[in-house]
Amino acid sequence: MYTSSELHLQLKRHFGFNTFKGQQEAVISHLLQGGDAFVLMPTGGGKSMCYQLPALLLEGTAIVISPLIALMKNQVDAIRGFSADNYGVAHFLNSSLTRTQIGEVRDSLLSGKTKLLYVAPESLTKEENILLFKQLQISFYAIDEAHCISEWGHDFRPEYRRIRPLINEIGKAPVIALTATATPKVQRDIQKNLDMMDAKVFKTSFNRENLYYEVRPKVNVNKELVKFIRQHQGKSGIVYCLSRKKVEEIASFLQVNNIRALPYHAGMDAAARTINQDQFLMEEADVIVATIAFGMGIDKPDVRFVVHYDIPKSLEGYYQETGRAGRDGGEGQCIAFYSYKDIQKLEKFKQGKPIAEQEVSKQLLMETVAYAESNLCRRKILLNYFGEDYSQESCESCDNCLHPKKQFDGQEEMCLVLETVQKSLQQFNSEHIANIISGVSNSMIKSYQHHKLDIFGMGRDKTPHFWNAVIRQGIVLHFLEKDIEKYGALSVTPEGRDFLENPSPLMLYEDRQMEEDTESESDVASKAGGGGGDEELLSMLRDLRKDMAHKLKLAPFIVFQDVSLEDMSINYPITLEELVHCQGVGEGKAKKYGKPFVELIEKYVEENEIERPQDMVVKSVINKSQNKVYIIQSIDRKLDFEDIAEAKGLSIEELLEEIEVIINSGTKLDINYYLEQTIDEDKLEAIYDYFHEEAKSESLSEAVKILGPEYSEEEVRLVRIKFLVEVAN
Repeated sequence: MYTSSELHLQLKRHFGFNTFKGQQEAVISHLLQGGDAFVLMPTGGGKSMCYQLPALLLEGTAIVISPLIALMKNQVDAIRGFSADNYGVAHFLNSSLTRTQIGEVRDSLLSGKTKLLYVAPESLTKEENILLFKQLQISFYAIDEAHCISEWGHDFRPEYRRIRPLINEIGKAPVIALTATATPKVQRDIQKNLDMMDAKVFKTSFNRENLYYEVRPKVNVNKELVKFIRQHQGKSGIVYCLSRKKVEEIASFLQVNNIRALPYHAGMDAAARTINQDQFLMEEADVIVATIAFGMGIDKPDVRFVVHYDIPKSLEGYYQETGRAGRDGGEGQCIAFYSYKDIQKLEKFKQGKPIAEQEVSKQLLMETVAYAESNLCRRKILLNYFGEDYSQESCESCDNCLHPKKQFDGQEEMCLVLETVQKSLQQFNSEHIANIISGVSNSMIKSYQHHKLDIFGMGRDKTPHFWNAVIRQGIVLHFLEKDIEKYGALSVTPEGRDFLENPSPLMLYEDRQMEEDTESESDVASKAGGGGGDEELLSMLRDLRKDMAHKLKLAPFIVFQDVSLEDMSINYPITLEELVHCQGVGEGKAKKYGKPFVELIEKYVEENEIERPQDMVVKSVINKSQNKVYIIQSIDRKLDFEDIAEAKGLSIEELLEEIEVIINSGTKLDINYYLEQTIDEDKLEAIYDYFHEEAKSESLSEAVKILGPEYSEEEVRLVRIKFLVEVAN
């Protein structure tokens, strides 16, 4: 079909990338040859490329089944953005379209122009759509977010279980199922339901090296949240909450604290949700506050932090949500605030549900507790949950590795745990085992006569909490195995039996007592940073991108991704031919959006006398105004001048001097909001009229002298700024 070099050429031609990520090439080759594929790839690993490129290369239309309307629009916009004249190459079909729009999509499909059609599972079931799809040449079916098929997954959607019969009715073609989160149990469930047990499985490591993980005790959480977001000012982030009410409350709280935050949850009007999402994508809002249960469906590569205000219901959900950070490979801070009270609230939500459902939910919840309270490397715990080993001793990118707690030789404790699991016939969960060892004689223990075991109470000098910590580490070390289908029943593995027969020194951690821990460890340094390019040029390129995106009504990253702008700030391309060599810039993008960027760079290179050697060596330029960007952003957000000055350690006079430098360079600042708060309307009008009609110069002292003693110098100076922005400049 296609050789490796031909596939690379097509990748560069359509998407502007020189190389494939991870197993992308292997997946694409397999699909092009007509094979079914099951793809397990972490968020940010490039799952969408696995079906987008084959769809463009194969005859016919690929049907992509996706659960999130927001994500469909996002991906269709992105695909269209990669080509100069490819409006019809991708469409979506869902309940958000008008009858006229549906007609346009139908015509495009029947003409054979559309290569990718995104549909919601509900749309797939409609009789008129099934009749339409039967008329098409279907290249393959792609099932995105395939974990929605499994009742054991974190986001079960019943309509997903009807996909296979519908495929059989419409017409058979290769199937590719993709997900970012699937435990071995969920994976089997997906393959069985889709009748693709023989599909080739492509499993990429779940390790996201650029993400930093930290769990903080839920103490002074609102103050900690504002402090954290201010430390990442101007960066995009998501804050997840447990309930819709909490989403509204936290969004309002952040707004009051001059943070550009917006709410997003299922209870909102659909139009309001769309507006808020678009503002986030267009970088007109920095933070989205969302419900954990609803999910975001936002394909935004430059989310720099994900904060869990409330702990999620499962580790799968947590992994999926934190995976929205740093999808471009850049900085991604993942902070979770933890309190056992939140766990108790989640348990209460399940009361009244069938007992089996309650038990499954509790087991998933206990995995989250184990993650939050553990002193083990957080990356190691997460990867272990998805059936993957992390061999390094320390990841150096989580709070537990950066601030390791004391260890103890736990060989005797581990042997006692393994012996207890064996003597209880390997049929009970960790909570039960911990209670046997610590001598807790409850009704469950008595009903199974476990209080009569010789090992009962042998570890009563320690709490059940301590023994749970030992059990968790036994699971990570593969001494113990947990069967989720048997509600977390523990069994001893061959490695565990070997350790029991031949014990050796074993360094273990005690768990963290989160409720008593008042130290937030907020001093942990950021683990990822910029790309080492020309910061001043990069800032200008971002501004240009934002302006262009606003005019085109597109999200900025669809014009060019951050990684592309960073490459431009390193390589200084001044022609479209050179621009194509930057990462993520194909010929289509260069032709469609590139001209203003290369013109800006050429001008910048000339003005700063930058030498551009053949190999385009990095040349750094010192940022001349450290406060400039902060002041502009703060005024855009309508912050009080007193707060801006205090944040930068300036007096009001020094702040006004900085503002004057900014506006004299040609930047427009709207300070009307501040003038309305501080100056009487009649005074403002009189000063403005003076500069507009009487003033011979912009002299401040002359203005104060003519206007009279009832006008202060500060008032005159402020109105002069307004005049210079609106008229003189």
